[in-house]
Amino acid sequence: MKETLAITKALADENRLRIIMMVKDNEACVCQIVEVLGNASSTVSKHLSILKYAGLVDCYKQGRWIYYHLPQERSKAVSAAIRWVVESLEDSIVIQKDRVKSRCVCEQEPEELIKIQRDHKGDNENEKTRNI
Repeated sequence: MKETLAITKALADENRLRIIMMVKDNEACVCQIVEVLGNASSTVSKHLSILKYAGLVDCYKQGRWIYYHLPQERSKAVSAAIRWVVESLEDSIVIQKDRVKSRCVCEQEPEELIKIQRDHKGDNENEKTRNI
């Protein structure tokens, strides 16, 4: 029952479904997932920890980057859940847009992507200050 509850909780969020679809064919590091989803890294990290706890994603560390992918070894329940998500969302407009953006984002080195994200965050902070 614990596994089923973890899986259903993990699947009950659009961003987590988008992450599963993003890493179903190719791994992605956290900064790449952040860029595709457009969420803060802390939010994405929380989503990833829920997915990992449910067994829906796995990860490994390479240098300072953590890469996420679908697990090689899966329980019957996890396999069924992933299969259902993929079949249900394959034709989704949101997923199709994510797929296009993901191709561009995942071609970039994580170091460069982080620099872009930091610069963009700084621009947003400056804009907020000007509006006060």
